[in-house]
Amino acid sequence: MRCLIIEDDPTLSGQLAHVLQEAGFVTDTAEDGEQGEFLGATETYDVAVLDLGLPGMPGIEVLEHWRAGGIDMPVLILTARGEWADKVAGFRAGADDYAVKPFRLEEVVIRAQTLVRRAAGHAQTVISAGALKLDSQLSVITRDGVPLRLTAFETRILSYLMHHKNRVISRSELSEHLYDANADRDFKSIEVVIGRLRRKIGEGVIETRRGEGYVLRDRQPSGPARS
Repeated sequence: MRCLIIEDDPTLSGQLAHVLQEAGFVTDTAEDGEQGEFLGATETYDVAVLDLGLPGMPGIEVLEHWRAGGIDMPVLILTARGEWADKVAGFRAGADDYAVKPFRLEEVVIRAQTLVRRAAGHAQTVISAGALKLDSQLSVITRDGVPLRLTAFETRILSYLMHHKNRVISRSELSEHLYDANADRDFKSIEVVIGRLRRKIGEGVIETRRGEGYVLRDRQPSGPARS
């Protein structure tokens, strides 16, 4: 999953990026509203963490521009202001949730994970697909109750496919949600990792649709797989 962090305090921005990456997110950061608005409008994100008190362009305006442009990614607003009016203004501009400073970093991670999960249509923290289960808060994937031994990149790919199970996901869509803005997006690497995942979770779990992409089915064939 990919997260955009727009926060002008470099220390807090770095802390947020660190804990979100520890939770399995790929992160991009912006230190002012104009840069953040541009990234949100030109890149693809699963969630944005947006401070309201930004230089250049206030967070509310950033959010208003996104929504006016049809960008519907979930947005968690951060604010040092405790006034209810500020929260209402954020929600009216299109925010999905908020956290008031000071907050625990873990709170932001949990709220971001919840927004991503709900945007994909999952109400529960555990997402099931056949023998696979993903604990979206712990970023742990099990098969028949046994934790899978996955690399960070394998976990990101499988997590995204499980969040969007039964839907064909193109290689372009996968790459947009797996890499940060400065990374070289390599379709070949995705194909290699998909092959490794098949050996670990079982053949037939991830289907390849020629010319379209990949789909992880809710109903999966039973059989042995290496963890």
